[in-house]
Amino acid sequence: MIDFGMPTLIETAELANCAALCKELGLRFIELNINLPQYQLDKIDVSYFKSIAEENEIYYTIHLDENLNISDFNTYIAEGYRRTVRETITLAKELCVPILNMHLSQGVYFTMPDQKIFLFDEYKEQYLKSMANFRDECEVAIDKSDIKICVENSSGYKNFQIEALDILLQSPVFGLTFDIGHNNGNGGTDEEVIRTRKNRLYHMHIHDAIGKKDHLALGTGELDLRKYLSLAKTANSRVVLETKTIAGLTESVRWVKERR
Repeated sequence: MIDFGMPTLIETAELANCAALCKELGLRFIELNINLPQYQLDKIDVSYFKSIAEENEIYYTIHLDENLNISDFNTYIAEGYRRTVRETITLAKELCVPILNMHLSQGVYFTMPDQKIFLFDEYKEQYLKSMANFRDECEVAIDKSDIKICVENSSGYKNFQIEALDILLQSPVFGLTFDIGHNNGNGGTDEEVIRTRKNRLYHMHIHDAIGKKDHLALGTGELDLRKYLSLAKTANSRVVLETKTIAGLTESVRWVKERR
């Protein structure tokens, strides 16, 4: 049985309203987006968040800052992001959060006359070493807790990112998030990377898409949604119905219910 959840919506800025909608639609969890000011670590009252979850019989996953760059060559910046992850792990333990979702930054690139040179690729040894260090820090922070940090595909995997991903996946605390809309916008190039590592797939972001236009309500785009829901079921993956509006989310829930 797949656990379906919802993203944080701009229309439901208050947690209580978001949780009420989650319960009303029969969903199991909310993915808290800590890019938003109300979900910054210093703004989260753990006892209040727990009470809202208990009242609505839901739980939380967490989407880490999309700007997260734990390998930045500026050590002050990198440490700020690493500290954010460590403190989010502490919060996840307190709130019984099973999944932290993160992106792998492509970093800065130089635009040359005939190509783009990504600095993480040019200085790959340093980049990959930072990934190994980050992996080890997260293992220590998570310890024996049942928390997975799942890396989401976003702008299409570069080769140096695939190497970094495999370094992270050497640890059992890391896994994969498969965003099917991003994959479609990248011409389907992410899917092979995910499927060849599908034993580590724990989380999915499912929404419909037409070309690069994604986050559409299920059934309104061009994706083979049944195929991806079958993958989620086989992998025992959680699924965020990642549309951006109440209307789109409601339509997506209806689409899923009609096909169960």
